[in-house]
Amino acid sequence: MITDAIQIQTDPDPYAAFNIAQAYRVGDLVFLSGQAALDLEGNLVGVGDFDAQAEQAFENLRAVLDAAGSSMDKLVKVTIYLTDMSNFGKIVALRERYFSPPWPADTLVEVSALALPELMIEIEGIALIEGQVTAG
Repeated sequence: MITDAIQIQTDPDPYAAFNIAQAYRVGDLVFLSGQAALDLEGNLVGVGDFDAQAEQAFENLRAVLDAAGSSMDKLVKVTIYLTDMSNFGKIVALRERYFSPPWPADTLVEVSALALPELMIEIEGIALIEGQVTAG
């Protein structure tokens, strides 16, 4: 079976200037590019402020999922990139705030840098469009 990939984007799309798709729908899944601390106009939010950057990244994740016809409770996998693993405890708290059981699978990675030198966090994900995430 051949399935088309349909580009998903918010309006405005802050990633267009970088020649990056925000997400693609493939069948009943949506694959999201890393969401960082950029507002919808592409301006960096929270320079030097991890909490502000993390909030913006999670809200961007939500906005792209909404544009795809999905939601945070349909996430099955996230990868979170941090430039400082000392923020791990804050990530646990943010996961409790933005996600709900059954929790999405997660990979948390510390990296030396992200796309812009001021960025401290980036989150990518895979989510369902149709159906529900249930505990086994």
